[in-house]
Amino acid sequence: MRFMILVKATADSEAGKMPEDELIAQMATYHEALQKAGVLLDASGLQPSAKGWRVRYADGRRTVTEGPFAETKELIAGYTVIQVRSREEAMEWARRFPAPFGEHADGEIEVRQMFDLDDFEPGQSIERFRKIEGANH
Repeated sequence: MRFMILVKATADSEAGKMPEDELIAQMATYHEALQKAGVLLDASGLQPSAKGWRVRYADGRRTVTEGPFAETKELIAGYTVIQVRSREEAMEWARRFPAPFGEHADGEIEVRQMFDLDDFEPGQSIERFRKIEGANH
């Protein structure tokens, strides 16, 4: 089972404020533990939304909107992807996640289970995705 731990953005992260060395060290320790346990798949911080864009789909059209975006509570500042045996194991790892902006700063993470190809009905399109997945390993 794969889970994504999403770090919610704050006004500081959207302003491009970099984390202090102590927090980077805590994150490194946590991610080293994930790696040692064999459950870490990927992790990264994200640049502020001012450096990104959104594509909106409506009525068969695509509209591109350049960042920044106003509502930080809707934005993601970083993520970690883990592969574990159970929801409970994912929850235990999430409980250990360092406070994303420091112990005395407000912050929030959200954890979501990712779909696996076996979650979908078998078919030609799913087999195409299996070939893509196999080529990447």
